[in-house]
Amino acid sequence: MGSEKQLEEALVQKAKRGDSQAFELLIERHYQRIYKLAFQMLGNGEDAADATQETFVKAYQQIRSFRGASSFATWLYRIAINTCRDMMRRNRAIPFSQISPEDEQNDFEPSTLIEPNPNEILAEREKAELVWMALNSLPEDTRQILVLCDMQGFSYAEVAEILNLAEGTVKSRLHRARNAFKEVWKRLTKEQIQPLKRPKGGDAK
Repeated sequence: MGSEKQLEEALVQKAKRGDSQAFELLIERHYQRIYKLAFQMLGNGEDAADATQETFVKAYQQIRSFRGASSFATWLYRIAINTCRDMMRRNRAIPFSQISPEDEQNDFEPSTLIEPNPNEILAEREKAELVWMALNSLPEDTRQILVLCDMQGFSYAEVAEILNLAEGTVKSRLHRARNAFKEVWKRLTKEQIQPLKRPKGGDAK
């Protein structure tokens, strides 16, 4: 762990001096997680790839201003979050996510979205669309907390550092975000089921 941290710090210092190969190694170390974060924030591969590329371009342009007050990873994820938020504001009409929800709707938790299963995606396409509709209907800050904590698996302390918040604030926001998601999820699934109910007074002919 210590050697990994030292290696990253050495790469950052080289990149700050203009070593492009060192920066390329930093990209390799962080690309997959930044892409996954962008995918979960934006909901589709094309936008996620664009946001990931834009994140690293910004990081390369700004790396000389990186002072090391936080880790390089925290600094990079902060850039990624802001990039995704800017993209969401530019592209309000976002297609449904390829994330697969839990089978049991009433007990649905965002934490189950960490690893999408391609077979379940195909079998549960309509349900997956409802999941993304629910996520997309939440305020940006709410979705952001869910993505970082429940999908990316960051600790409270890590999220607090990324978002420049107190750890207690992260905990309270996450609690509210989970409740908000559940309420939206219940409403959407109820609307989905409601038209299928038969009117009172006997079977429809």
